[in-house]
Amino acid sequence: MIEIVNSSVVIDANGIRMAEEARAKGVDIESARKNSLSARILAAHNTGTDDNVLRIRFDAMASHDITYVGIVQTARASGLKEFPVPYALTNCHNSLCAVGGTINEDDHLFGLSAARKYGGIFVPPHLAVIHQYVREMMTRCGGMILGSDSHTRYGALGVMAIGEGGPELVKQLLGKTYDVANPQKVVVWLEGAPRPGVGPQDVALAIIGAVFKNGFVKNKVMEFMGPGVAGLSVEYRCGIDVMTTETTCLSSIWTTDEKVRDYMSMHGRAGDYAELRLEGPACYDGLIRVDLSRIVPMIALPFHPSNVYPVAEVAKHGAELLAEVEAEALRQFGDAAKGLNMRAKVRDGGVWVDQGIIAGCAGGNFENIALAAAILDGKSTGNQAFNLAVYPASEPQGLALVKNGATAKLMLAGAVMKTAFCGPCFGAGDTPAHGALSIRHTTRNFPNREGSKPSNGQVSTVALMDARSIAATAANGGRLTPATELDWSAPALANVDLSYTFEPLIYHSRVYNGFGKAEPEAQLVRGPNIADWPSMSPLPEHLLLQVVSVITDPVTTTDELIPSGETSSLRSNPLKLAEYTLSRKDPGYVGRAKAVNAMEAARLANPADAELLAKARGLFAVCGLDVLQGAADLKQVGLGSTIFAVKPGDGSAREQAASCQKVLGGWANMAVEYATKRYRSNLINWGMLPFIVDPSLTNSLKVGDWLVVPNVRSAVQNADPTFTGYVASEGGQAQQISLALKELTSDERKIILDGCLINFYNS
Repeated sequence: MIEIVNSSVVIDANGIRMAEEARAKGVDIESARKNSLSARILAAHNTGTDDNVLRIRFDAMASHDITYVGIVQTARASGLKEFPVPYALTNCHNSLCAVGGTINEDDHLFGLSAARKYGGIFVPPHLAVIHQYVREMMTRCGGMILGSDSHTRYGALGVMAIGEGGPELVKQLLGKTYDVANPQKVVVWLEGAPRPGVGPQDVALAIIGAVFKNGFVKNKVMEFMGPGVAGLSVEYRCGIDVMTTETTCLSSIWTTDEKVRDYMSMHGRAGDYAELRLEGPACYDGLIRVDLSRIVPMIALPFHPSNVYPVAEVAKHGAELLAEVEAEALRQFGDAAKGLNMRAKVRDGGVWVDQGIIAGCAGGNFENIALAAAILDGKSTGNQAFNLAVYPASEPQGLALVKNGATAKLMLAGAVMKTAFCGPCFGAGDTPAHGALSIRHTTRNFPNREGSKPSNGQVSTVALMDARSIAATAANGGRLTPATELDWSAPALANVDLSYTFEPLIYHSRVYNGFGKAEPEAQLVRGPNIADWPSMSPLPEHLLLQVVSVITDPVTTTDELIPSGETSSLRSNPLKLAEYTLSRKDPGYVGRAKAVNAMEAARLANPADAELLAKARGLFAVCGLDVLQGAADLKQVGLGSTIFAVKPGDGSAREQAASCQKVLGGWANMAVEYATKRYRSNLINWGMLPFIVDPSLTNSLKVGDWLVVPNVRSAVQNADPTFTGYVASEGGQAQQISLALKELTSDERKIILDGCLINFYNS
């Protein structure tokens, strides 16, 4: 089904060959490395002269209403005058204004006023999810787009897109560059054709299951090509492409053809099409060969998109596999999960689920929903606990579903039709009942992401599936069913109308497009919850950091670092949001971090504070350091906090996973490795040190220990990749450790030295 080749390969007119074989036949491998689609696009957008470290300027950007307030506020504080590229501010996350009083709609008014003042594009709530709007209105073959959402992926439309934390967008708004090591490229070779009933989510989950845990494409670019591409519709390709985020790759790109040309033309943008294909031998750093004909309906069981099994296997071995889910829940949630009886879902010869959701940038497209409607035509989802909700990804797609009758079929079957909203994907809509199992064609199924609150004794679970199998399950009243069990030769399924006509008037009527028409005199509309960032100090020469959380899970998601759901309404208020940092993973974190931050506030108010001076001297002395010998104050010694996590930062691009720690006095993270580049970048942009430490600390580090880092400012200034730190325990023992800072650019070092990106631009 999927074959992985962890060696360099060359693709040319002779097919796929190992690089050494191609070299022996006369292929110039170094030249061939520059011939890949992504290498050519990156080169066209690189403003630097170093091929190893790229300095990228993007053609367009996009943010949603959880992120754009912070981005504009940060850029404004750093000297923003006008948006230099088309920048879409969409409203698809904090769309439900029932949460947080007026603050969600206050954010929307702020976004509209920012679009007027700085020349942006404002997409009102419920009109489109962020990625569907960009697909329909902003993509251009051969271009590059930066978004403040991790699922910023438009490779199937010939666009290299990258999801990053807000500060990276701030840099673009201020005319700076996105600096990244030239990534490796992995070719994804598609062959064969999917069987009826197998959808894009099935293909995507199969790939994720093959490459996530081994890190095969981490921070690399995935290039999709091969004979199998031609047989896939554009929406099918987009459905696979958007899920590449869950592999932890940096970006993606696909070859383009007449189907992409027709898609662009239908959306009134024929001039944005260009054929992307290989032009001579191209060398890649690895190969993923996918036989589409062998893909079966897949399901990602809780609590990660890589926890993948065939749907038929789960239906057959449900008791065993769901018992493993229970065990994982107990490990992650402790006592809160004791009542989670997943094995009770196995009854009457099947596995029964409680909810189905088809939504968002992955599931909510016209083709997925039209096929779901065909499967449910004339059937019923039943009047028991199972319920089905369907969210078209945009109003134009919703209108097309009304016109072709799909909406009526779904409503008559008992499905509830909703507006374009990302809520089910991050816990702000359709939260399942306690103990429930939801199947979703969305992007993620991390712990807590569906909206449950284990700390309050509320636990539910989500599994990812394709819309086709969700509809098949719904047709059986919630009995887990792979769509391949249906009779696809029956007229209702064999003749589904998938012709789609885009209606641009919907956007022309409501979207504000002010690009190139900034109104500097316009005032920003700031509701009472929209707050400025607190002041942040430059990096001092020495640091004393108390360890206030130790997380030993194999992977820690950004949802666990700062929860989504109802806390998203507070994203415009750094101090209020920070109160929720690690609340669902380590509820004691905030109190411990605040206690250390109070020490730092006291130090800043009075560097000669006798009690703090004595404490600092004691910590340095335990480590055998004479840092404070003869010093009468702590002007050169910062007091703060740090956390340890084995592999933090999987998932969302949200900058608040880092900025909330900073607001509470965090100066560093310690990790064995970082799950994604974007989380590490978020740490750096908020002036936090992304330390890499030895895995042995996983078993020895304790909450309450102190990380003593002498001469850290000098080390950062000198670009030392590794330097010495000490872990001092409450018992008066000290352990010398190695702290590594890998691959920091000169600007990144300066940002850390200045204390944060805002300080960097104002220095």
